[in-house]
Amino acid sequence: MRPFLLKAPIKDYIWGGTKLREIFGKESELDRLAESWELSCHPDGECIIYGGEFDGLKLSEFVSAHPEAVGNSFKSSNGFPVLVKLIDAKNDLSVQVHPNDDYAHKYENDNGKTEMWYIISADQGAELVYGFKEKITKDEFRRAIDDNTLMEKVNRIPVKQGDVFLIEPGTLHAIGKGILIAEIQQSSNITYRVYDYGRLGADGKPRQLHIEKALEVTNTEPADHHRPVYGMELDGVVTQLLADCDYFIVNRHRIIKEAEFAADKSSFAHVLVIGGSGGELVADNYKLELKMGTSVFVPAGTGAFAIKGNCDVIITTIP
Repeated sequence: MRPFLLKAPIKDYIWGGTKLREIFGKESELDRLAESWELSCHPDGECIIYGGEFDGLKLSEFVSAHPEAVGNSFKSSNGFPVLVKLIDAKNDLSVQVHPNDDYAHKYENDNGKTEMWYIISADQGAELVYGFKEKITKDEFRRAIDDNTLMEKVNRIPVKQGDVFLIEPGTLHAIGKGILIAEIQQSSNITYRVYDYGRLGADGKPRQLHIEKALEVTNTEPADHHRPVYGMELDGVVTQLLADCDYFIVNRHRIIKEAEFAADKSSFAHVLVIGGSGGELVADNYKLELKMGTSVFVPAGTGAFAIKGNCDVIITTIP
C-alpha cells in the first residue's frame, strides 16, 4: 500500500491570520485561515485523500476499510488516535483548558486532549499562557474569573522558534498573537474557554465560556513548562524528539540531502513539511512531491521510505 497525500480542512476562527496561505500555500475561499487539520478523522473536520488509488476518500473511510494501515495496536472502536494541526494565531486565542479521557468520555462523548506545540515561528515579544504563576485554590480561581483578574494570575512565557510545550489535560493555556505552531494532539475537539478578552463571535454575541466545567478539570498548581529538546546529528540529518507520550511520538528531522525511515506494522507515519525548499518522499520507487505544508500518510507496513531534498519535517507515529 503506497503513501498518499492528504488535503486538510481549514478553520476560520476569529483569531486566525494569513500565514497558512502565504507560507504553506493552503487554498481556501475563507479570508482568515486559523487552522489546517493536517491529519484528522474527527467529524468536526476530516482530511480527504488526494491522488493515488484512494483519491477523494475521506481518511476515516480509508481507515475503516484498512485498519491495519493505522497500526497493529489500533482498535477501530476507539477511533483514530491523533489529530495534527497547523495554527496561525494572528491574535490571542482564548484562555482555555482540556479535560482528560475519563471526564471527556463521561460528559462529552469524545476523547480528552493531551497536546504538544512546536513553535514554527514567533514574532518578537510573542508569548503564551501556560498554567498559573503560583498555586491557587478553586475558589480563588473562580473569583479571578468573576472579578476579571485572571490574567494577573496566569503564567506568561516568552517564546521563540523551536520551543516545545506539552499541554497535559487540566493545564490552563493560550496561544498568544504572532505565533505559528504545529500542534499534535489526541483526536478530540473538546475545549473549555475560561477567558476570551470580551470578544464577539460571528453572531455579534460574546463567545461561549465554559466556567463550571473548567473549574472541575483545571489543575490550579503551576505547571512545569521547561522541556529542553536536544538535537542529534547523523549523516547530515538533525533529529529532535519533540514528544513521547501515551498517545503519540513526534520527531522533527532537518534534512539537507536525504534521510531514510521506515513504517513497520506497529504504526503509520504522518509526515508534515514545515520548512526547507522542498523535495520528494520515495517508497519502493513511488514518489510524492514535498513542499511547504505537504501532508503525507505513510501506511503501517509500508516498510522503508526516504525523504530526499532540503526539508524540515515533523513525523508523527503512535506508540
